[in-house]
Amino acid sequence: MSTLLVHITSGPEAPTRAALGLLVAGAGIEEGHDVDIFLAGDAVQLIRGAVLDSLSGLGTGSLRESFDAVVAGGGRFYLSGMSSKARGVTDADLEGKPAEFAMPKQLVQLAFEADRTFTY
Repeated sequence: MSTLLVHITSGPEAPTRAALGLLVAGAGIEEGHDVDIFLAGDAVQLIRGAVLDSLSGLGTGSLRESFDAVVAGGGRFYLSGMSSKARGVTDADLEGKPAEFAMPKQLVQLAFEADRTFTY
């Protein structure tokens, strides 16, 4: 199948947009696509357990449910290293999750490798 990149920059302050990004990523996985998610800006906070467990979007559902569906389907998360550092996101927040810190050039590489890119 194809590769989908979902680039999310909306964080806890925009729960519907943030949850929609993960909902679309999950839909891509359900359709059999390979999915990469790049979190940047305020969106890096979405990887924190407390945020995953408490955030729901209007009409887009629980962030935790969408995250778990993406993980179960083999989705991979990349977090902007600079955004993470500025917001106090650490290795402990990534522990046990298919996630890693990445620099902007990784986002560029993922975008060129993807068949389609969505941004939220």
